[in-house]
Amino acid sequence: MTTDPRPDRPVAAPDPADAPDLSCVVPADAGPQALRATAASVVGQTLRHTEAVLVDPGRDSATTRAAAALAERHPGRVRHVTAGRGADLRDTGADHARGTWVTFLGPGERLQKDAARNLLDAAHRTGADLVAGTWTRLPAPGEKLPRGAEQAEPAWQRPLHARTRTVGSLTEAPGLVVHDALVTGFCVRRALLAADARPAVRHEAPPPVGDLLFGVRAALAARTLTLIPNTVTTHRAAPDPAAEAPARIAAATRAAALLARHGHPGLAAARQRALLTDHVLPCAAALLRMDREARTRTAEQVAPLLAPHLTADALAPLTPVARACLRLLADGDADGARDAAYALANPGTVVSPLTEHAGRVHWRPGAETPESGSDPLDVTELGLQYRPFSQLRLLNTVTRATRTQGRLLLVGRIVLPSHALPDRPELSATLVLTCRDQPGRRLTLPVDDIRYAKDALVWRACADLTRLLGARGVGDRVWDPALTVTAGGETLTTPLFAEPETVKPAGALRARPRLGRLTGDTWQPYVTAHHRLAVCLLARRRPARAAEKLLHYATHFRPARALRRRLAAVAARRKRLAGQAVKARVYRTLLLRLPVRKGQVVYEAHMGKQYGDSPRAVHEEAVRRGLPLRPVWSYAERPDGFPADARLVRRWSWPYLWALARAQYWVDNQGFPHALDKPGHTTYLQTWHGSAYKRMGFDEARVRTQNDPQRRRLQRAVDRFDHFLIRAPHDADTLGRAYRLDPAKLLPTGYPRNDRLVAAREERAPRPPLAAALGIPEDRAVVLYAPTFRGGPGQKDAGLPLDVRRFAEEFGSSHVLLVRSHYMERTALPATAPGTVHDVSGHHDVSELLCLADVLVTDYSSIMFDYALLDRPLVHFAPDLDAYNAERGSYFDLRERAGGPVVDTQDELHELLARLDEADPHWREARARFAEEFGAYDTGRAAAAVVDTLFAAHTPRRRPKPCPAGERPAERTGR
Repeated sequence: MTTDPRPDRPVAAPDPADAPDLSCVVPADAGPQALRATAASVVGQTLRHTEAVLVDPGRDSATTRAAAALAERHPGRVRHVTAGRGADLRDTGADHARGTWVTFLGPGERLQKDAARNLLDAAHRTGADLVAGTWTRLPAPGEKLPRGAEQAEPAWQRPLHARTRTVGSLTEAPGLVVHDALVTGFCVRRALLAADARPAVRHEAPPPVGDLLFGVRAALAARTLTLIPNTVTTHRAAPDPAAEAPARIAAATRAAALLARHGHPGLAAARQRALLTDHVLPCAAALLRMDREARTRTAEQVAPLLAPHLTADALAPLTPVARACLRLLADGDADGARDAAYALANPGTVVSPLTEHAGRVHWRPGAETPESGSDPLDVTELGLQYRPFSQLRLLNTVTRATRTQGRLLLVGRIVLPSHALPDRPELSATLVLTCRDQPGRRLTLPVDDIRYAKDALVWRACADLTRLLGARGVGDRVWDPALTVTAGGETLTTPLFAEPETVKPAGALRARPRLGRLTGDTWQPYVTAHHRLAVCLLARRRPARAAEKLLHYATHFRPARALRRRLAAVAARRKRLAGQAVKARVYRTLLLRLPVRKGQVVYEAHMGKQYGDSPRAVHEEAVRRGLPLRPVWSYAERPDGFPADARLVRRWSWPYLWALARAQYWVDNQGFPHALDKPGHTTYLQTWHGSAYKRMGFDEARVRTQNDPQRRRLQRAVDRFDHFLIRAPHDADTLGRAYRLDPAKLLPTGYPRNDRLVAAREERAPRPPLAAALGIPEDRAVVLYAPTFRGGPGQKDAGLPLDVRRFAEEFGSSHVLLVRSHYMERTALPATAPGTVHDVSGHHDVSELLCLADVLVTDYSSIMFDYALLDRPLVHFAPDLDAYNAERGSYFDLRERAGGPVVDTQDELHELLARLDEADPHWREARARFAEEFGAYDTGRAAAAVVDTLFAAHTPRRRPKPCPAGERPAERTGR
């Protein structure tokens, strides 16, 4: 055992040959079990030259004895050191460390198996003074983890450690000091930790303040820092946001001051902002789990420390609800901050009576200030004032829950914003209990009283659960109540928010399940993890408890466990058999042997997500001619909006595979699944979905960096095409070359979807019926905003570069904005004044939207090539154009060849739209050149030409000879 009884004297210099590479300092003050787990993770490192320095505070305890035993069991790998009175355990361990590098492990923390090797490899390779990896922590009670994850990690950590990199300045990796990145999971050169080193890198306070400041000091002292994507530390203790908030606010204040003194004012300000999101908002969320006394005490402790941090710059990036939550907490309003935290957890919920003043909406009455832009309680941008009563999500708080005469008495209060129900119509309400496991089963009970109060609706209901809630007792043990309110012809349903201290007096109520009282005998009201009231059937009396124990034994003894495992294995096997891999194998080995079904055409648009684009135009032209075909359309999720005159099959279903295998024709605009080979009897028409601005196919950087099997899969998928539509020589030079297509496969017919646009330009047709369906007045100009896809494979959620709310505020009186996000992305629009903004992302036919639009605002989406055919104003709003080109690449300079102005900011866009009548004539010539260059073959007869070519065997008409790709077709009319 290597125990140093003289803590004040550092260990003598060891033989360099025996010195470890990495010393792990472990304070021995958290219990013997945690200490053993931490020491075991150090001893088990794949890098053998790693030591654990266990530092105890000099008290005779079980932990001290465990440290001594570990040192005796692992001589040379574990050392036991006793700290002097008042000395910091971590600094004492650093003084006694022998390794060239030192890392610190907190109570119960563990090194990942290869952590030491990964840290030291990066240190030796880069020569950095500090190497930082990622860390994970234990989940907090009730915290939800991503699927498959056992521990939690900060949301900001993965982007920070996305790749290995070495930086010479903190401004190159600001997240290291802006967030609490350096509280664990890093190693630092021991020379920086010497007691006489300048600047001194020491722990000047106990955790958590000392850990936070130490990481910042170490980062400032290091000449270079290396970040690695590997996990270093696991099992960090779960945070207690409420208890730790005062200390973390104080630590953030000192860390910001330290950064400012070292010439990093920007990092200091960012640290202050991160404090609000990383620590204070979680503290507010913790108020939901506290009783009133603890909530008030926490608010009193945090409020005086928080107020100085709520500057306008710190609050600006936050959402309106987050700003209000912080302001209320800084004011010491514990209940108000709790309600705001509930609104953060349940977006869109109104938890406070809103009031309007001078055109602005404020969180509560009396919050109005002359400077509305700087008021944290200004929530105008939420757009709640535009929502009718039936579309509001109102906080419904249970203010009293008790048992009276064997029934459950509930009294509640619903927040009522000032704009809702201004005429005070007559009210009616019911209490609806829904079975959690069987949502179709409901029990509706009358509400005894509901009436208006100041800024609220108050209600009272008395539920005889014993007599009326006729649960079976199996599969329906939990029921969730909600209140349904009807006023002025509008109906609103709201769940019941409750606190344990309010529900506790309700006690328990007798239950009479239909299957007998052996299944349960008590209805117990309780509060769920989402802070909502529910009732659960429990076994409280002896017969029911005995039956419950018997049932538990019957379902958990060894044969039952084996049966469950067998059933789970069968379910997993069935799931695999229904998976795409098995289906593709069956398709290739069996279904491809099926004979052709003459005249069967399988259509697909945008991977089954829409009934539109050129496949729709081809289908409608064939139907118009009455050709003897058997059309089949695939859909991805729901068949709503797909044609009734065709057979509909779900993508990747067995009927879908059967139809593809027997089809005589495939028609789509993007690509049938790559795993499905084309049958030998099938002709595949690829209409494609747009001309190319960005690099595509084998020209794309992402594809060029793929391995050879991935590129071969893409080539095999492209080789299935028999025909590929192009609309200009530009397509042959870009798409044809990028996908390595045989020139003989290129059909220069133009896009069938664009026939409608050519006709609309030449006929000057009135607005399509969609305008009336959307309620667009004739005197409003229609602006269609259609940005391109900016994400990568698998990305779904995306934000819009355009501030829709601001656009509606400035142009809502004269314009209507139609927003169409890319079909591969989801975008949530903010609430705006009724009739000013419409989300048309789900509309099947984009051509109808283009015909409706008076102006198109896009970025570099291929929709710009189509809209130019209409000869209407086209504006490119592309604030990230240069960055996108640098990342993705492009085939031409949009600024030089665009058919309309290219603007970088929303201010420029608004200025341009305000004077569009004056500016547009200057772009007509450029727009005509743009349409000619990229739509030379769009003459308005593409659908007819495609049908004549593809379905020649089914039409009596003579197949026209397509014009060569290098020649221009007949002159358009109207040019």
